[in-house]
Parts: sequence; structure tokens; C-alpha cells
Amino acid sequence: MLRVYNTLSRTKEPFEPVHKGKVGIYLCGPTVYKPSHVGHMVGPVIFDAVKRYLTYSGYDVTLVVNITDVDDKLIAESQRRGVPMAQLAAEMTADYMNNLEALGVDAIDHFPRCTETMDEIIEFTKTLVQKGFAYEARGDVYFEVGKCPGYGKLSHRGVEATQGDGGGMAERKRAGADFALWKSAKPDEPSWPSPWGPGRPGWHIECSAMSRKLLGETFDVHGGGLDLMFPHHENEIAQSECCHGRPMAKYWMHNGLMQASSEVGKLGGRQTRAAEGDLAAQEVGKISKSKGSEPFSELLKEFSGETIRFFVLSTHYRRPIDFSEQRLREVETGMDTFHRFFKRFERVTGECYYKLAAPATRKEGDFDPGKEPLLATVAEHRSRFLEAMDDDFNTGGGIAALFDLVRTLNKYIDDEKLEEPGNRKPEKLDALKRGTIVLRELASTLGLFRNPLQEPSGSGDDELTGKLVELLIELRAESRQKKDFATADQIRNRLTEIGIVLEDRPGGTEWSRK
Repeated sequence: MLRVYNTLSRTKEPFEPVHKGKVGIYLCGPTVYKPSHVGHMVGPVIFDAVKRYLTYSGYDVTLVVNITDVDDKLIAESQRRGVPMAQLAAEMTADYMNNLEALGVDAIDHFPRCTETMDEIIEFTKTLVQKGFAYEARGDVYFEVGKCPGYGKLSHRGVEATQGDGGGMAERKRAGADFALWKSAKPDEPSWPSPWGPGRPGWHIECSAMSRKLLGETFDVHGGGLDLMFPHHENEIAQSECCHGRPMAKYWMHNGLMQASSEVGKLGGRQTRAAEGDLAAQEVGKISKSKGSEPFSELLKEFSGETIRFFVLSTHYRRPIDFSEQRLREVETGMDTFHRFFKRFERVTGECYYKLAAPATRKEGDFDPGKEPLLATVAEHRSRFLEAMDDDFNTGGGIAALFDLVRTLNKYIDDEKLEEPGNRKPEKLDALKRGTIVLRELASTLGLFRNPLQEPSGSGDDELTGKLVELLIELRAESRQKKDFATADQIRNRLTEIGIVLEDRPGGTEWSRK
């Protein structure tokens, strides 16, 4: 049975959707005022994989990721650049979408924008005022935190920990903890008409309105980074539950933060490893726009989107992610185990891994291994993968099972000497193919190895590189035939120096990037 860690209860709970067979997920998306960085990609990758696994498990899933396209930071950046806020938001939203595409994040169903949900936001705010949970003050509207029973149940932080809005707005509030639902317009700022005068929404009310519009008053999963738990998610709960008189979301899932490796755990002047759920330690090293992190598009010039996706999913989603280019290089090396197997599989069977038809659901993927030892071992690895994913979407454990599975398939090729054409008996090839289909089935639930490897955008002309390497391989083969082993060794060594690895096999020489 699938179990999910619920931040609200601080325990793993059996996953039982609000409506049988259907799942609604809302993930807090970006404020689009600057180009996305790698930290922005963590949530979408994780919840894209969560949706894939839930769909694979038989659920009808709707995944929503919002776009905050009106905000103080956005207004300030648009004024700094001298461009309209809408133009800046459109540019940064396009950048975000391009990055998601590079990562293979394509399971998101809706990207609601704040500016397209203004009527719903205003109506939501009006209801809170009418019910006595909010009040108007000189064109602003504030949520009165003191009137919300149970405030702080998600973060376990009370009213006294809430700062609310500062500056000129503070003097208009009844209590310091009250936060803005609607902000009156300042001169030369974008604004929308409302019952309280021209203005724009506060941050928290946007998500409450967008999630209700697309998923209903109560939905299944609300996700986001650990840093959003307080005050953002706490305030969302307060607004929504006071408005509707019912729970906002059944399960709250918070992912750990992406941190620069050099900063991980620097707290109080000493180096400590940031732990799962330890927000204070994770916040210190968190990658953010304010710390000058490079645009994600720059990272894609050095690493493929699939490498970064694999890297994110290699860690359990609730744990902090230690980010560095060295770690990404290590991930590339690990992924090469799979890419080399795909080439080997095609060499042995004549079939392309990427064209194998794999089961789309867990039920379809169940199979009887019979008396074939290989398939019995494959079935064990599949069970381990499913157990890991059923345990709070442990993608790290799932990937470990995939590594064990690909090693098993490689060993089978070695043991049966399938690289030699004379040993390729139909029943042996059938067993290898069946095991490889399971690999494709499971990897696909994580959104991995769905398509042939795409090199980083900064890697140069790949077609030309391939042709030149093949030419050198031919020259090396000719040198070996002539017993000119010095030249053959020199070609191999020089290729190795520039990151090209050669493998001599019965069917010919294969090459790959180191």
C-alpha cells in the first residue's frame, strides 16, 4: 500500500484520495521576475515523477503548478528594467517553460496565472470579509489571524511568530500577525478594480483561489518547498479553511531545498549537514535568486536535462539536495551504465531500447517469471522498486533498484556470451528482452530514459563529433590489422585524454563520452 509522509500529521499515512480513483495535486510555482535557477526545478521534477507514479498505479491525476505574475518583486524588477510588468512576466514564464521541457517535465495539466484569476481572488476575499475573518483598512484588506482557530497546525508555529506585512501597511492592521489579502495600488503600479478600490492581491490568497478554481475546496496533495511551509502554506490553510469550513488539502508534501555544496549546513559558523525537515540549516545554503545563482539555461549548456532530472530524483524528496557540478559529473558517470547497456542491448538483439513497448500501469506490468532464473531476479528488482516508491515516493531507493536491474541484465549477457552471434538462442534473447522491458517500464515511471540521450546545448556539433570519432576508430582498426599497435594505442590514448572511451567487443568497437 502506498504511504505518504504528511507534514500536517508528521507521520506516514496510507494514501486514500478524497475521491476514489482521482487525485488532485497543487504545487506552488515560481514568481516570474528573474530567470529560473536550478532550485526552481526541484519541485516540478519531483511532482512530475509523483504524478507519473500515481498514474502508473491506476489513479486519474490532475497536477496544477501556478505562476505568480504579479508581486512586489516583479513590480520592482520591471521598474528597474524599464519594461511593463506583463512583458517581464511573459519573458520569465517562457524561460521557466523552456527549462521544464528540457527536464522532461510534461505531466503538468494546468499553469494558472494570478493575473488570469483576479475575479476568483476578489470573490474569495469578499467571502472572508463577509464571514468576519478579514477587514478593510484604507483600501487594503487583511486576514485577521487571531480569529482563525488552530492557526499554526501545519508549521507548529503560533500567531506570535507571524510578522505579517511591514512598512506603511503595519499601522493599518489590527494586529501585527495579520496579513494582506488585497493591497491598495501605489502610483504607477499595475492594479485591478475591486470593491475596496484599485489594487492587487497579496501573495497567499493567490494560491488559495487558484487551487480552489481547478481542484475544489478540498483536494488531495498540496506540495512545495520546505521554506514555503511558514508563513505561505500556513496562511493558505487559514484562508481556505475559514472560507470553506473544511480542510484545504488532505496531504501536505514538502520537498527539501537545493543547496550549494559549499554552503550546505553552514549554521552558527560551523559546518553541519542539513537534515531532513531542518529548515534553519537548509535555508543557510539554499540556492536562490538573491544569492546570485546562475540561470538554469546556463547549466543546460554543460549538462543534459535528463542528467539534472536523474540527479534530483537520486535523493529522497524530503531531504536537502547537495548541489555541485562535481555531483552532476558523478551522476553522468552513473547514467552511462544505462546508456552503454542500451547500446549493448541493441547490438545483441537488433532492437532499440527506446522503441520497446512497456506496460503503462502497474497491473499491466505484473508477470510470471516462470522457471527462467533471469526473470525471477528481474521480478525481485521490480518488487524492490515498487516497495521503495510505495514508501513515500522514495525515488532514491527506486533508482538504486534500477542500477541493480541493469547490472543483472549486463551479467546475463556476459554469462550467456550473447555478444557472440553463435550464442544468441531465441529463448535467451526473449528473456533478455523481457527483462529490458521491465527496466523501461520502471524507468519511465520516473520520467527517465524515455528518449535517446540529448547532449548539453553547449556541447558543440554532435553529428560532426560522432563522424570524426568513427573515422578514428576505422583508422585504429586498420592500424591493428597492419600490426601497427603503437599507432592504434596512440589513437585510443589520445581519445581517452579528450574524454572519449573505446570498448572493443566481438561485434566491433563502441565509443562513449567519459
